[in-house]
Amino acid sequence: MKVSFELSPRDIRYFRERLERVRSGQSASDEDTVIRLAKELVEEAVGAEPPQFVLDRLVKLEQLVEMLRDDEWRLEGRDRARILDALAYFVDPDDLIPDRVPGIGYIDDAIMVELVVEELKHDIKAYEDFCAFRASQPKAQADEKLESRRLSLQARMRRRRRRERDTERSRSRSTRSPLRLW
Repeated sequence: MKVSFELSPRDIRYFRERLERVRSGQSASDEDTVIRLAKELVEEAVGAEPPQFVLDRLVKLEQLVEMLRDDEWRLEGRDRARILDALAYFVDPDDLIPDRVPGIGYIDDAIMVELVVEELKHDIKAYEDFCAFRASQPKAQADEKLESRRLSLQARMRRRRRRERDTERSRSRSTRSPLRLW
């Protein structure tokens, strides 16, 4: 069975405001805590046996955690903060549907994962390409090539984000797309 629904600009605004509230609060200030709590949330959610569409999105949430924990990827500055802000939303206990509600408690989290993954698609693609490149390299030669590849992929993800943002702005003549979380 397929169930689908459409988020209105008002719905998107709600999630954007929630993300902004978390970002402006103390939630994202302690990176280690946010990462640890996000990992615990994923484990707890999987243990609650949520619907498959929620499980599918939790895998994506785990990938965001790995992007921050990967010492070789070395994501820094605003790139790192965007992912940390997204994770801080998920560990915020005050979300739309309390996680403890059986069957539906993680639906709002799954929606936010979907929105965040769309926003971070260039970051995620660059990280996936980096991981694939790293796996293909002999360990002895990896360090120098890996650093060069990392810098190249991170520059590419920023260019793609900028190009997409510029395209949206020129199309809508506004400074912010109704779907844009950041």
